[in-house]
Amino acid sequence: MTEAVVRGKPGMASVKDMPLVQDGPPPGGFAPVRYARRIPNSGPSAMAIFLAAFGVFSYGMYQVGKGNKIRRALKEEKYAARSAILPLLQAEEDERFVEEWKKYLEEEARIMKDVPGWKVGENVYNSGRWMPPATGELRPDVW
Repeated sequence: MTEAVVRGKPGMASVKDMPLVQDGPPPGGFAPVRYARRIPNSGPSAMAIFLAAFGVFSYGMYQVGKGNKIRRALKEEKYAARSAILPLLQAEEDERFVEEWKKYLEEEARIMKDVPGWKVGENVYNSGRWMPPATGELRPDVW
């Protein structure tokens, strides 16, 4: 709107002569501006979270300890079974060794029959100690 239309007459007039037209707040004022930081208080507290985490950790460690006891019992059972069966396995190995040793001595006697002064089965190292073969095979080249 122009000034002439407001005054109803043409030309310029003083500002003081003009009616007061100004925007103002609505009746009762504007709603308050929310500028504060408002964090909702929903959810568990820090202490509740800490206690829950501690409880879960404690339960997990309890389960680990229980598993260790079971694993230890199984290991002890396995060792007991192995130590119980060891004499039987050793006896079987001794039988196999005696049979192989007889075959070995027969083969040595056949091969060295023409060598004067050769004694079958005598230790060539003269250490005074008898040691079984480390490999478990007396004649690997014959087989």
